[in-house]
Amino acid sequence: MPEVTPQRSSVLSVLPYGVMAVVTVVDVTAGPSVGFLPLVSLGPAFAGLTGGWRRTALIGGLAMLLCLGLGLYDGLFTGRRGWTALASVAGVTVAGLVAAVMRQRREAELASVRSIAEVAQRVLLRPVPRSAGHLRVAVSYTSAVAEARIGGDLYEVVASSAGVRVIVGDVQGKGLAAVETAALVLGAFREAAHDEADLRGVGARLERVADRELQGEKFVTAVLAEAGNDGMVTLLNYGHPAPMIVRPDGRVRFAEPPLPALPLGLGIHAGNRPEPHSERFTPGDQILLYTDGVSEARDGAGRFYPLEDRGGLLKDPDSESALQALRADLVLHAQGPLHDDAAMLLIRHHDADVSGTGDRRSPGGLRSEGHRG
Repeated sequence: MPEVTPQRSSVLSVLPYGVMAVVTVVDVTAGPSVGFLPLVSLGPAFAGLTGGWRRTALIGGLAMLLCLGLGLYDGLFTGRRGWTALASVAGVTVAGLVAAVMRQRREAELASVRSIAEVAQRVLLRPVPRSAGHLRVAVSYTSAVAEARIGGDLYEVVASSAGVRVIVGDVQGKGLAAVETAALVLGAFREAAHDEADLRGVGARLERVADRELQGEKFVTAVLAEAGNDGMVTLLNYGHPAPMIVRPDGRVRFAEPPLPALPLGLGIHAGNRPEPHSERFTPGDQILLYTDGVSEARDGAGRFYPLEDRGGLLKDPDSESALQALRADLVLHAQGPLHDDAAMLLIRHHDADVSGTGDRRSPGGLRSEGHRG
C-alpha cells in the first residue's frame, strides 16, 4: 500500500466536506432545475474510501441533513426528485460504511503480515558482527517486495577459530519458497562455519544439504569467503557474481574464480565443482560481496549498474556510511524501486591498532549492525 504523506492525508480528510460544499453552492445558485442534489452523496462516498466507519457515518448523516434541507429549500419533496436524492445519499452512505469496515480489516491484516515478515527477516537475516579482529563489516539489504521487506537474498558472517567466514547468496525464485530455501542454506552455513576445518569443507556441507533438500530446478548461487590473519582472503564461488576488491589507491578488480561452477542444488548434474582461490587482503583493502540485484540493476535506458566505476563511493572512513552511499547511488541509477532483491556486504581490513578511522571498535569486540531498506 503506498505511503500516505501528511499533505495527501490532509487533502483526503477535507475532500468530502469540500465536495458537499461545492454541491450546495451550485444547487443554491443554479436552482433545482440543474439536478445536482444527488451529488451530495459524493461526501460519504469519499469518506468511505479514506476514513473509518465512524467518520463515514458522521459525514453520511451530515449529507442526509444537507440533502433534506436543500430539498425543502427547492421544494423537491412535493414530487419524487427529493425522495430519490435522499435515498441515493442513504444508499451511498451504507455502501461507504461497508467499504470503510472492509478496508480497515484489510489494513489490520496487512499490518499483521508486515509484523510477521519483519520477525521472519530478523530471524533469517540476523544483524552481522560489525567488527571482528582486524575486519570491519557493513551490510545492506533491499527487498524487491517492499511490503514484505523480505526476499530470497541471504548473507551471514561467522567468527570461527579458522577466521571470519562469510556467505552471500541468491535463491532462485521469489516468495515464501525462496525464503524457506534461504533459511535452509543459512542454517547449514552457520553450523558448518564453526565445525569445518577449511572453506572447502564448509562448501561441501552446503552442497550435501542443497542436493538433498532442494527439489526440481531450485538452486542457490553463493560465494563463500574466509579471512584469516595471513593477509589473504579465500573465496569459493558457486555460480555467483564475483566479489569486487577495492585497493587503498582506489583500484578495482573482480575476484573471478579460476573455473566457473554450478550453483548449490545443481551438483547432481554434470559440471565443475568450485575450487578455492585466494586474493591478497591487507590493511586498507576492501571486498564487496553482492547479489545480482546490484550488478544487474538497470536504468531507464536499460543500462546495467556500473559497479566497477563506483569504487570511489566506498572511501568514507565509516563502513556503514560508505555502503549507504553506494546503495543510494544504486537506487538513483534504477530511478525508482529495485526490481530484484539486492544484498551487499562490505568487508574492510584494518590494522588491529587502527584508531584514526571512522570505525572505532575494540579489536576483539563484536558489534551487530546493518542497514535494510
